[in-house]
Amino acid sequence: MLGWIVTFLVIAIIAGLLGFTGIAGVASEIAQILFFIFLILLVISLVVRALKGRPPL
Repeated sequence: MLGWIVTFLVIAIIAGLLGFTGIAGVASEIAQILFFIFLILLVISLVVRALKGRPPL
């Protein structure tokens, strides 16, 4: 699960870098939304994993 979150986070960051430069306005908005969603999911996953007693990564 953590692997998927990190994968999608990287995809969202790349999409954000391409979208934020003005290449596509709609892609920029979608990338921003995806970035924050996956960032939140990453933090939640790290906290849950730490609470279970396993190392974060």
